[in-house]
Amino acid sequence: MKQSIFFTAVKSFFATAVLLIAFQAQAQQLPGGLTPQQVNAHIIDPVELRGVSTDGEEQERVMPFVFRPRIQFNTAPKLNVNAFGQELHAKIKDHVTGYAMQLRQNGAPAYTLIWNWAQTPADASQGWKLDTRMHVASVSKYITAVAMVKLLDSKGISLDAKIINYLPAHWVKGPKVNLVSFRQLLNHTSGFASNSSASNYNFMKQMVAAGAPSNGSYDYENMNFGLCRLLLAVINGNIPQNFNVGPITDQVWDAVGINAYKSYCQTHIFNPAGVPNASFVPLAGFKNALAYKFPHNNEDGWNSGDLASMAGGAAWRLSVDDLLKVMDHVRRRNTIIPAARAQQMLDQKLGIDQAIDTPAGRIYNKNGSWSSGGRSEKSVIYYFPNGMELVLLVNSKISVDDWSLRGIVKDLFLDNLQGGN
Repeated sequence: MKQSIFFTAVKSFFATAVLLIAFQAQAQQLPGGLTPQQVNAHIIDPVELRGVSTDGEEQERVMPFVFRPRIQFNTAPKLNVNAFGQELHAKIKDHVTGYAMQLRQNGAPAYTLIWNWAQTPADASQGWKLDTRMHVASVSKYITAVAMVKLLDSKGISLDAKIINYLPAHWVKGPKVNLVSFRQLLNHTSGFASNSSASNYNFMKQMVAAGAPSNGSYDYENMNFGLCRLLLAVINGNIPQNFNVGPITDQVWDAVGINAYKSYCQTHIFNPAGVPNASFVPLAGFKNALAYKFPHNNEDGWNSGDLASMAGGAAWRLSVDDLLKVMDHVRRRNTIIPAARAQQMLDQKLGIDQAIDTPAGRIYNKNGSWSSGGRSEKSVIYYFPNGMELVLLVNSKISVDDWSLRGIVKDLFLDNLQGGN
């Protein structure tokens, strides 16, 4: 055992020495404030992220639903908040391990629902709270879209500019990659077609080399947003586009991209919204939900782990309160991006899934889903008319049939409109 530890230490020492020699030979400083030790320790493709599945835009099953007769409104109706909240709880309470939801209007709480376990008695016996954090999966894409719009606007770069001018110079670019724009990444029309949930560095490098054959056509791809962390690092000046130090170049690029993205979002999105220490891992000192099967059968929950290598398309661990603060600041407070710009993002479907016209006005949503071994994390955010925002986090599938979380919310919103006659 001691001999094994000795050889491991020697191997690590020589790996670090090789890195130092490489950088000295290139007469180039490590970007992003990284040390050779950090680069050496960085893992591009973590084993624990293999075999997980994430969401596509329409993969969830629709919940069976009986609507009340539709009313024809003469003027715009408004949501009956109390009826909506009561019916939402009745619909899902017996079909989930636990959840937390809050609806706010102009940033103030309008309706709150908290139910059952964030961690069951098999783990820590913790109930859900509004400040309980969970991996929000693809809701992270909305955070990424806001970050990219803010950064591009600050640098005077159009959303229709081509990403090829900011991708790592040493990457091979396949057919039609030269046509891909930032806008196309943010609305899933880039043309990259992986048929996969992956967005780790090596995977994205391979896909860019394969090209974007269906450029301009819609295809929901995690890598559209995963690429944003690298593009952000170049545009923000964290790493030169032509950075290349030989064999460990990709390892440096991946580490810089993740760190630059995390730092930019914390500084320019989470801090202005009053959200401290947003992270890709469960943090000590914060309440954290685990993921379960439904029914949970008193089995241990799943900690989905460090998701940094999926940053951009997934990875953020946030609470209902965290997300609502961000949504409030983005939509109306002008502390992150101008409110008018935020509305343009919604109407152009940048970082969201759906913009749906209703009698009350347009509603917008982004969902998230992350699963392994039947244990799931589900999330949805909604922008409603009349200054309303909703966040709902669930730490299991919704029923054994995996009902659509955002579908349930949409149906109940439509079914509880009143007035306007």
